[in-house]
Order: sequence, then structure tokens, then C-alpha cells
Amino acid sequence: MVETENLNPIANEAFPVARIRKATRLLQERLGTKVRLSQAERYRASFDGMKLAFQPGAVVRPRTEADIAAVLELANRHRVPVTVRGAGSSLTGSAAPVFGGWILDLSAWKKIIIDAEMGLARAQAGATVEAVQEAAAEAGWYYPPDPSSKKYCTIGGTIACNAGGMRGGRYGVTRDYVLALRGFLPTGERVQWGADVKKYACGFNLRDLWIGSEGMLGVVTEATLRLIPRPERRATLVGAFADEAAALGAVRRLLGRRILPSILEFLDRYSVRCAERASGKRLFAEKPGRPLMLVEVEGSAAEVEAQLAVVRPWLAAEAMACREAADPAEAEVLWSVRRGCSGAMFALGDAKLNEDIVVPMHHYETLAAFLETLRKSSRLPIATFGHAADGNFHVNIMYHRDNPAECARAEKAVFRLMKKVAALGGAISGEHGIGLAKTPFLRLARSEAEIGAMRAVKRALDPNGILNPGKLFDPLPVWERRPVRERLPWDHA
Repeated sequence: MVETENLNPIANEAFPVARIRKATRLLQERLGTKVRLSQAERYRASFDGMKLAFQPGAVVRPRTEADIAAVLELANRHRVPVTVRGAGSSLTGSAAPVFGGWILDLSAWKKIIIDAEMGLARAQAGATVEAVQEAAAEAGWYYPPDPSSKKYCTIGGTIACNAGGMRGGRYGVTRDYVLALRGFLPTGERVQWGADVKKYACGFNLRDLWIGSEGMLGVVTEATLRLIPRPERRATLVGAFADEAAALGAVRRLLGRRILPSILEFLDRYSVRCAERASGKRLFAEKPGRPLMLVEVEGSAAEVEAQLAVVRPWLAAEAMACREAADPAEAEVLWSVRRGCSGAMFALGDAKLNEDIVVPMHHYETLAAFLETLRKSSRLPIATFGHAADGNFHVNIMYHRDNPAECARAEKAVFRLMKKVAALGGAISGEHGIGLAKTPFLRLARSEAEIGAMRAVKRALDPNGILNPGKLFDPLPVWERRPVRERLPWDHA
């Protein structure tokens, strides 16, 4: 069912519809059938993984760099909003065309070249993370950034939000692997930040300014990515803990021993119970519904054995029960619980506010205690899972969208959560970005001087404000808007 109220752009005097329509006719004259105007195609491009829809005036599918330059030159001259889109897997609304205008669809830009001698990958913006990982693996290399949507999310999108994933604690995030970016300024001028070399100190580092800018400062068409040697071996373990504080306290004691697993995933009891009910699986039949910690170590055979010599006794001492996967097939069974917990939470409500917050490690137990208090005060189910090695936790506030009282309590709860995260010296987003979803909270995390500096950068690089307008700076209470009822390929069952 299409919620038509969401298909109209938010009113904005800077982007009048008549002007956009006139510019679209000029764009058609320039690019012909590469400009798509059908209702069906515009609807499909009107929302991303957050499912708040805003109707664009056209969807443009460029075939060459000259096409992209033409789109941006016309858009800048006529002040037409341009939103760049890959797969549309963003969970924050960052790929939704809030003010209409044109969607610049780069999903067909999928070319990948591996330089096996240098340990580099050159990937176009529409290539998926999984495709880059597989191409690197075939050449004996490894691309570590590992978002859970890697089968669908694109290199351009992960650069836009500086995506992380489960392996971020050990290996870092997307920014740590980008050597060079190629693309266009909002004016249509071609630029390159960095080069296909591992050291580069030539002027301002605008490459890193583009990374994480959510498509607001330029259009990325291609990236050069640093690869590392492919791990020889992996081992997977899981432990069940008495409560959340015990599990998170155990993390601090493991990391304090200078052991940094490739993955260290935390699931609270609410996440585990949902996943166990949905899958019919229990990792520990004698300890059902207990918080879990999933651990993966990897490296050379000697490195893995050295890590296991610490991890095995640590888990045996800290957990109520533990087990180790005997082979990759058994490891896959253990990870299936983690992958299933997000979708399984919809048994608790038909809507959720999913916040990818980050807190310093010494505040882990404080966060666990706060979340328990928040559950009681809000009278809402709140399930948390995430990346314990780097403090990036996904807090899911569940509620029923057609229940006004629950909606009000959810709104209040998410503000309390964000205020607490800021007070603990954390971050309101670790890997999803701000987009639309977190615009109401930006001023809890950044000062007016900091926001002013970001606005100044935006004005300098995009003086007409055409790239992805409506994101980051202007608060939009997203919980007041109804999402479209669509199932996307990456939605969990």
C-alpha cells in the first residue's frame, strides 16, 4: 500500500516544482532515455531502507562520466536537488530525495579491478561490498569492512556514511581503507582526492572530508581501496552470561589482555529471546534466553592458536556456558542467531527506532543499567545488540505505530537515550550516519560552533545547496511520518 502523503516533497521555497520540471525537460534533451520519468521508477527511488518516501521528479541512470557531469552542471545552474543512490540500503533516510529533484542512480556502476601486486582494489561506486570482498579473496587479499548488508550495500554508499560492521573493532571502518576517490563537485567538475599510492600528502585532505559526508559534498564514482593479506584461519566461539553487565564487563577484561578478536558481538537477553523464538534454535538449551557473546578470532594458524589460548579460558571463566564451533558449518549455525535477531524483534512491535550509538568501553555497564531503567520507565521493549569490540551498539526501541501512547513514549525514550550517550562522551551514530533519522539529535552531540563549521564547508563546496539537501542539519521528527509498506531485499525475515 502506498502512503501518498509521503510521496510529496517537503515544501521548500529554494526548490520550486515548476523550476525543477523545466530543468528536467532540458535534461531529457541532453540525455534522452537515460532520464526515467515513469511513476513506477520514481516510486522505487523515492525511499531507502528507512522507507520514508519522497517523490523525485526524475531518475537518471548515467552511462558515462560525461553524463554525470551534464546532470550536475544542469542541476547546479538551475538549482535542482540531486540525491545520489546506489542500492538504497541506508537505514537513516540519507538516500531519500526529501525535496524531490533528480535521483542520480549509480547502481549499474559495478566495475572492480584488483591489483594483486599492490594489494589494491579499484571499485566503482555501485559495486557491492560483497563483490569487492570476493574479488579480493580470489587474488589472495582481504577487504575487512563488513556491514551486515554487504550483499546489497555499495562501495559508494559505505563511503558516504563511513560504514563499519562487525569487524570494526579489530580492523577499523571504511575510511581506514580508502586511498583515493574519484568523482565530481556539485558544479559538474571532475576531481580526484588521493592517488593509487599508500602515502599521499599533497594539499588539503578532501578525500577524508568526502568520506562520511552522506553525499552532501560531492559525487563519488570510483574508489581505490587498500587490501590486507587474507587470514589463513578462523575460529568461532559463543558464551551465555548471567546478565548484560556480566557480559559487557567480561569484554573489558578480555580487551585489557591485549586480545582483539576480529568479531566480538553482544546480544542482550531481549535480542536472544526474539531470535530463539523466531528460529526455533537454542544455542544453550540449559540456559535459554541469556545474553550472548559471539567471538571470532582470525589470522595465521599460529596467531589463531595464540588468541585461543587466551579466549578459551577467559570465556570458560566468565560465561555460564560456552561452546566452540568445530567447523565452518557449525560456526554458521552460531552466527545465524545474530543475523536473525533484528528481524525477529518485530514480534515485539510493528515499528522501531534503531539507534547505532557508541559509548566508551569504561561505560559499558553504565549503558546496560541505563537501558534497563529506560525499559521500565518507557514500558516499551528495548532490545540491544552490536559490536562490543568498539562500543557500537544497536539499541532498538520497539513500539506499535498505531498506538499514540506508545509512539509518544518511544519518542521520549529515544531522546533520553541520545542525551545519555552524549553525557557518556559517546556518539549518536557509529556507522549509519545522520541522514534524516538522527537530525533531531545532532545538537545533543555537536556544538553550534561545530555545526556552523560543517555548514561553512557545505556552502564552500556546494554553494547552491543541490547535493542531498534536507539531511544532517534540519531536524525532522521522523517518527511522525508513516513509512511505505514495502519489503526490501535486505530486510530480515
